Amino acid sequence: MAKSERQKLKLLYLRDYLRHNTDEQHPATVQQLIDYLASKDIHAERKSIYNDIRTLNEYDTEVLYKRGNAGGYYVAQRDFELSELKLLVDAVLSSRFLSAKRSAELIKKIAALSGAHGAELLRREVVLAGRVKTTEEEGFANVDAIHEAIRKNSRIAFRYFNWGTDLKKKFRDGEYEASPYALIWDDENYYLIAHSERHGLTHYRVDKMENIRLTGERRIFTEEMRQFDIAAYSREVFGMFRGERKQIKLRFENGLAGVVVDRFGQNILLIPDGKNHFLLTVDVSVSPNFLGWVAGFGGRASIVFPQSVVDEYRALCRAALNATADTN
Repeated sequence: MAKSERQKLKLLYLRDYLRHNTDEQHPATVQQLIDYLASKDIHAERKSIYNDIRTLNEYDTEVLYKRGNAGGYYVAQRDFELSELKLLVDAVLSSRFLSAKRSAELIKKIAALSGAHGAELLRREVVLAGRVKTTEEEGFANVDAIHEAIRKNSRIAFRYFNWGTDLKKKFRDGEYEASPYALIWDDENYYLIAHSERHGLTHYRVDKMENIRLTGERRIFTEEMRQFDIAAYSREVFGMFRGERKQIKLRFENGLAGVVVDRFGQNILLIPDGKNHFLLTVDVSVSPNFLGWVAGFGGRASIVFPQSVVDEYRALCRAALNATADTN
């Protein structure tokens, strides 16, 4: 490429260098900028650098000057603060849905958004070893296929599996077919909310789906799906195990108020019950996971109503005790 042609790239190279290599603690001198452009076979003079920086400020890149012996020019703001990128990195690290390889690739891309110095800091804090991660690499492809089906209003067909005690996939009989509605993140996993003629409104672990294909048939929209509330579904379904939806009255010690708010949100009513307890009435999908959640608090939490759920809870506790006794 002729030198005159390369001069057209001067402003772009300068912008990229400032965004990637500078911040308030690491400014660049005019001479450093000139030397960098020279390494790209682009001639620059001090006056032209000043003009280019003014142009960048007039466009979309705020470039400031830091005075002093270690002074120079630096990019003042980025699309993401370092703390925001750290939050995204933590979300990737905690996701079981992502394989270790995919997590490392995503973290590298996220870190690059912070510039060279911020990226080094983020990478230094990342520890993947020991994290529970899927070994499957199909997750992203599954998500893309599901989004495409929703966009095209198409049903999907797929195979679904569970893990056996030999740590191998055990596919369920036949091919599943469902009308995809939404993807939801819960308990470090990705789930597809869908309508199945076999199960009605249900959900599937995305990382346990394989060979997803669009059937071309229009999705089924029941009244339940039209009124579906993702936030409410997340609150009511414990560990994504769905049972019969019922209105439950619970009794907790006051010290568990924070735990209750974390689970059900702040839009709830806590009614005092004596000096040390409060009552809560919520709609819940009654499943073994919900009952196990209550049991996890020991005597600090109990189910008050309805009696059928109280009886189910007692039966589960008795079964757990009997199973423990059988192993001794």
